[in-house]
Amino acid sequence: VAKMVKTYLKWEVLPNPPYSPDVVPSDYHLFRTFQWHGLADQHFRSYWISSWIASKDDQFFRRGICTLPERWEKVVASDGQYFES
Repeated sequence: VAKMVKTYLKWEVLPNPPYSPDVVPSDYHLFRTFQWHGLADQHFRSYWISSWIASKDDQFFRRGICTLPERWEKVVASDGQYFES
């Protein structure tokens, strides 16, 4: 079905960009917060993650989303090279 829709709409399929932890919202915003709590190398069960996410208010996620354009600009300026926050 997807191929038929793509053909019908005359969409061009673009290649996926290379993975960059600098621009992935989960890596940049959520897991960076884990690092502040010394949890970067820990492994957790899914219920822990779910309860941690549920404990965050809307502002936490809004801040993460609002900082993405600035983050993307930094990635472009660094020519895609990894950099620390």
